[in-house]
Order: sequence, then structure tokens, then C-alpha cells
Amino acid sequence: MKRKKNKNSFPARYLLLVLCGICLIVMFLAYSVGGTSGGPLNSVASYIFVPMQKGINSVGTFFSNKSDRFQTLESVMDENTKLKEQVEKLSTELNTVKLEQYELEDLRELYKLDQKYPNYKKVAANVIGKDSGNWFNVFLIDKGKKDGIEKDMNVMAGNGLVGIVIDVGPHYAKVRSIIDDTSKVSGMVLSTSGNCIVNGDLQAMNDNCEITFKNLKDADDKVKKGDQVVTSYVSDKFLQGILIGYVSETEMDSNNITKSGTITPAADFEHLREVLVILDKKTDATSDAERSEEHTSELQSPKDLVCRLLLEK
Repeated sequence: MKRKKNKNSFPARYLLLVLCGICLIVMFLAYSVGGTSGGPLNSVASYIFVPMQKGINSVGTFFSNKSDRFQTLESVMDENTKLKEQVEKLSTELNTVKLEQYELEDLRELYKLDQKYPNYKKVAANVIGKDSGNWFNVFLIDKGKKDGIEKDMNVMAGNGLVGIVIDVGPHYAKVRSIIDDTSKVSGMVLSTSGNCIVNGDLQAMNDNCEITFKNLKDADDKVKKGDQVVTSYVSDKFLQGILIGYVSETEMDSNNITKSGTITPAADFEHLREVLVILDKKTDATSDAERSEEHTSELQSPKDLVCRLLLEK
């Protein structure tokens, strides 16, 4: 059933208007009767309106503080963004400086190495690729046939021998280093002139950053730790006297005649960036030496001596 409306009910909006009117009348009377000196109505009004004013002021202050904090937060965020951009820029510049420093150090090492072997013609090259793994046992350089590089040319870096060129293209070359498992170099202990065979050994490099040698004759036990090992004059592909590394350990073989051991390489085979390729090949040097010997022998023949004497007269 529908609820019947109460005819005597007073609408709420009218009640609100009446109350507002009463408040206005009271305020008017308070200011008109009490004046500035105050009065009963003024006291009543103070009890009512002062807390209201304080509340309004508090709310205004709250929102004002929030607005100031928001503006401060925006300013901090903008400053933070600018600082991040500066940090990124400085990091990029720092990385560039580090790379330039590394390149400068490498160039200094190459220059020292070049001065160490002044009799050989050389060309510098950058390493542009390598096989998988931690070591530069087989790698590519950015110089090739167009730069005068040929197969079997020796390659150096750091303080000594790196390897040998095994393949050449117009603008690149592939190098097999002396640490590769398939590498064999005829070496010589500089202190004793004892010859040995230096073998690449990636497992030994992984274990102790070393390669191995064998067939060293050292009957007087003169070879010591730290002795330099260089390329031997009997090597068929490697030029004589290039530093391979330093003896780190020796032991007598089961035949009690020869010794085997390990060598710490002179070059850093984990961080190769630039190398020097020697343009003189061992086969060319041998041919030049043979031609020089033949020429000297011909000049010293009796027939030539007689001719020279007759011409001098």
C-alpha cells in the first residue's frame, strides 16, 4: 500500500532557508547591537563563527601546503631527469675516454714492440673477430693482400709472438696463435741456447694461462724459472729471436735425457685488440741469406780473384 503523505510535513529546503534567515538576522543584530565593544550576541557569534573560521583556515592551509609540495615534487622530478641525462652523458664520455686510453696503451705497446725488432718491416692491424671461447687462438685482422700481407707471415702483440697468418683475403687475414692446440713452434731457451718444441695448449691456458714445451736438452740443469724462450733459428716459418714467453716450470722426461714444462706467453691472448704483422717471411729471409752466401762464394772463387787482380793492375 502506498504511504500517505503527511499534509503537515514541512519541506526540508524551506526549513534550511528559514535557518539561514535566522542566522543572518542574528549576525546583523550582533554587529548592530554589540558593536566593536561586544555584547551577548557578539559573544555567541564568536563561539559559533570563530571555530568555523579556524576550520576554514586550516583547510585552506592544508590545500596550500599540498599545492606547494606538489610544485616542489615536480621541480625535484625535473631536476632528477636533468641529472640523469647529465650522468648518461658523462658515462658516455668516460667510456670514450677509457677506450681512447686503451687504444693509446695498445699503440704504445706496439711502438715499443716495433722498436724492439727494428730490422723487420711491419704493418699494424686491428683484431675484428675470433672463434668462440675465452682466448684469441684463431682470429681475424682488418688487413689483407691489399696491404701486403701474405700467408705464413709472423704476427706480434704485447711483448712478443702471437702467431702466424694462415689465410689471406683482399682486406682481411686469419691468424692462428701459438696457444692453439694445433700450433707448434721451434723455440730456444735464450740463456742456454737449448732448442725445444713449443706446443699450443688451450686446456693449459684455461688452467694456468700457460702453454707447454718438450724435447729440451738441459743435462746441466741450467734452465731456470723465468728464462726467456724465443723463436729458434731452425724454425721453418717463424723468424729468429722473437720472444715467445717465460719458463714457468720444468721436469725431467722419463728418458732422463730431455725436459718438458710450461711457458707463460709474453702476449695477452685474452685481450688482443691491435697486432703487428711482420712483412718479412722466414722463407724470404732464408732465400736472401742463401743468395748472399752464393754471391760471396762466387766472389771468393780463384777465377774471380785473378780477374780482380788483373783489373786492378
